[in-house]
Amino acid sequence: MPAESPDSAAAHPLDNPARASLLGPHAHFAERKGEVLRYPADVTVFVALPDEPDEQTWRDVAALMGPGAVVPVAGMAGAPPADWETVMDLPGVQLVDDGVAAAPDDEAVRLGPDDVPEMLALVEQAKPGPFLPRTVEMGSYLGIRREGRLVAMAGERLHPPGWTEISAVCTADSHRGQGLAGRLVLAVAHGIRARGETPFLHAAASNTNAIRLYKSLGFRQRREVRFMAVRIPAEAAEALA
Repeated sequence: MPAESPDSAAAHPLDNPARASLLGPHAHFAERKGEVLRYPADVTVFVALPDEPDEQTWRDVAALMGPGAVVPVAGMAGAPPADWETVMDLPGVQLVDDGVAAAPDDEAVRLGPDDVPEMLALVEQAKPGPFLPRTVEMGSYLGIRREGRLVAMAGERLHPPGWTEISAVCTADSHRGQGLAGRLVLAVAHGIRARGETPFLHAAASNTNAIRLYKSLGFRQRREVRFMAVRIPAEAAEALA
C-alpha cells in the first residue's frame, strides 16, 4: 500500500480524484472543453475542474455543460461566479485503505450491463449516491442475490492512478443488518488490491453509520471534503462567450 500524507507539498491524486481519473485511467470517458473535463452524462455526474479555476475555466464549464445545468465542483479551490447558484454544499469525508482485511466472497456475483435495471432499482430504494445507466462501465461491480433478487451491491467508480474508489455500497431495506455491505466492500477491495492499487471511498459526514462501518473494516479518514454543486445561470453561455 503506497505511503501518502494529506500534508504532502506535492499534489496528490486523491485531492482532485475526478480530474486525476479523467486524465488517467478513465481518459477514454473524458469529454473536454479547455481545461474542464466531464464524464458522459449517462456514466456519472462528475465534472473535473483545475485545482484553481480562473474566469476562462468557468466559461468552459458553461460551454461544456450548458445553461441551467447543475455542476458538481468538488476538488477545486476557487469560487464560482457570484451569480451561479449553489444548490448543494454538504460536508463529507474521504477514507483510504489502512489495512483493510480484503477478501473474496463466495456469495458475491459480478454484475454487468444486463443487471443495470435491478441495480438502478436498488439504488432508488437505498440511495447510496449517484448511479446512472452506464455507471457500471466505470469498474467492477459485485452483488449478492437472495432467491434470485439483487439485495446488495458495491463497485468501483473513480480511478485516479494507483487508486480505485469503492462506491454504490447499498443494501435493500429487507436485508439490512446482515453484514452484506461490509462483505461486498471487502470483496471489491480484494479485486482492487489484486491489481496492485489501493481502495478509497467517500461518505457524507452525516452518514455516521457508514463511516463507522468503513473504519471498522480498516479504512482511515484521510481528509474532510465538501460535496458541492452549482447551477449555471440561463444567460451564462451568452455572458461568458
